[in-house]
Amino acid sequence: MLFDKFTNGAVTFANRIVMAPMTRCRADHRDAVPNDLMVEYYRQRAGAGLIVSEGVPVSDRGRGYLGTGALWNEAQAAGWKKVTDAVHAAGGVIFAQLWHCGRIAHSALHADGSRPAGASWRPATSSSTWIIADGKPALVPCEPPEGLSTPEVKDIVQQFAHSAHMAKLAGFDGVEIHGANGYLMDQFRCPVLNDRADEYGGSLDKRYRLLLEIVDAVALVYEPRRIAVRQSPYGTFNDMEPDPDPLVTYPYLAAELDRRGIGFLHVFDQGGSWIHDPAHRLMPLLRAAYKGAIIACGGFKKDSGEAILARGHADLVAIGRPYVSNPDLVERLRNGKELARWDADTFYAGGAKGYTDYPTLAG
Repeated sequence: MLFDKFTNGAVTFANRIVMAPMTRCRADHRDAVPNDLMVEYYRQRAGAGLIVSEGVPVSDRGRGYLGTGALWNEAQAAGWKKVTDAVHAAGGVIFAQLWHCGRIAHSALHADGSRPAGASWRPATSSSTWIIADGKPALVPCEPPEGLSTPEVKDIVQQFAHSAHMAKLAGFDGVEIHGANGYLMDQFRCPVLNDRADEYGGSLDKRYRLLLEIVDAVALVYEPRRIAVRQSPYGTFNDMEPDPDPLVTYPYLAAELDRRGIGFLHVFDQGGSWIHDPAHRLMPLLRAAYKGAIIACGGFKKDSGEAILARGHADLVAIGRPYVSNPDLVERLRNGKELARWDADTFYAGGAKGYTDYPTLAG
């Protein structure tokens, strides 16, 4: 099943393996424009049924890390166009993951020196990021955020819409809205962090209002079936609190996405644990609430990927770190070949080492 074709009528994938979005920090530090190294990296991995790009900041204040290729201006779109052209020439399909880091950031990353933007003032006390200090990269704690005003929240909706326009200009086949892993949309969802008293805080529908307004705005740019939304149930990454009622929270969002005809719900198990349990209740609840394609992510290998597809709990399987060191991952899995190990020290190191120098089976 992993190697079967997939289509939802708007997009068609050669197989059901998704290259998961992974931050690699190879873009230019100053202007966030993708470079030739990134073109080659994504071209090498075009055998995936779908590539979801690394997170793409939708605005300068949305940046949380050095070297992340962004999508808020035409120069950045032109850089990404070289990437999408290379992927398409190799027979692949690629979505841009639209991203706002929220409180996971530092003012040194922002051109105007603005502090990180958050659902509230609450800091991520255990999270760090990289900035340029004294002319070289330095790891520093994330700064305490400023709680966004209501007009600023509404402006973020327009930032995502504009970034979707840039993604279309860049030739992306669709987009994924990053609502997971403790970044801005996840911060709004969280009832512990989000103590707002306006229309974006309080009840579940209000805490998801920002994400759903973004979905609606992006759906005016891309056909809904070309849009994905990523969530990370039970996740604690970036100093997050687990949702207190996940069997209600995430099916609620799934039903709202279904009502809008959104093409993909991307579910990431950060620990690679509960998503593999056939008896766990969340995936069946999501399936009951949502008729689109579910992407399952979290520690999947060939057998476990086949198993979740056979259970009907997912339609596609996303794989992350093995794609770092195996650009021909689909062929290795298809033919039962050994996977190369990744070098974690080079994940964010810059340069070609540990990025574009992993060989394929063909050599």
